[in-house]
Amino acid sequence: MRAVVIERFGEPAEVLRLAQRPVPEPGPGEVRVAMTLSPIHNHDLAIVRGVYGYRPPLPAIPGTEAAGVVEAVGPGVDTVAAGQRVAVPGARAAWAEFFLARADQVVPLPPAVPDETACQLLAMPLSTLLLLDDLGVAAGDWIAVNAANGAVGRLLNLFARQRGVRVLSLVRDEAAARALTELGHPSVVDTSAPGWRDEAAGITGGAPIVRAVDQVSGRAGADLLSLLAPKGELISFGALSGRPLELDTGALIFKQAVVKGFWGQQRGAEIDTGTRVRLVTELLGLAATGTLRMAVAAEYPLDEAAEAAAATERPGRNGKVLLHAGAR
Repeated sequence: MRAVVIERFGEPAEVLRLAQRPVPEPGPGEVRVAMTLSPIHNHDLAIVRGVYGYRPPLPAIPGTEAAGVVEAVGPGVDTVAAGQRVAVPGARAAWAEFFLARADQVVPLPPAVPDETACQLLAMPLSTLLLLDDLGVAAGDWIAVNAANGAVGRLLNLFARQRGVRVLSLVRDEAAARALTELGHPSVVDTSAPGWRDEAAGITGGAPIVRAVDQVSGRAGADLLSLLAPKGELISFGALSGRPLELDTGALIFKQAVVKGFWGQQRGAEIDTGTRVRLVTELLGLAATGTLRMAVAAEYPLDEAAEAAAATERPGRNGKVLLHAGAR
């Protein structure tokens, strides 16, 4: 079978290549999935670079999420059958024509959920729902998120509004602010504009911002901390700036603020079956009704994985870059 392979960690454009690998055989409790579409997440590229919390043994096939069709089942599998269309979160080696997954890991898909949404439905959306649960906020509360024009920011807005939670969306330029406003986001602030903190206070009417989600790191964390109410929480979700988190000690002390990290993959591994079923059912329902649709910027074949990775990191992208295993 054709597969994208890395033999060393490094820049994706330099280390991603197409290779032939044996078709994997499912063992007990496993299924083999014929991959239809697989997204390129930021954490996938961090794994390729060797800077993520998980480093696979080399050589390795990247790819951590996909949609596809079950092609074969291993011994003892009776919860899913060959021919079923499924989404697979937390996958390993998904950037290939075929990959293995645990039978209890795959999620059967309703016909109304398109492949483009299905292939990216259970990584960032599930992490975002978990994050929203962990924030412990109620209807009417205010939260703030930066990089709000990204996938997580848009998802957090959607899920929070479904629950009556109010979101202050921070972006770093006028074009991003305009785009979010056109998408119907009601409370958007461009932090590159003079007086943006006063604008934020005007939007919230002085109501306390009880939680803040930082996806940028660097000084952006300090900007969020400046908005946070006393005894509020600042959650570090990412580091798009590539810089360490910089915080003002005085604001941290005198607000008695709490700073903590959130790693979606680890949180997903910690939740019980009942919580997982509840959250996945919520996602599938939103996707089946069309309330949740995941944007796609471009699709590339497996043999153009290096070009696809470069496209993922190009500014101005609106949606995920996807890999496909065959003609579409």
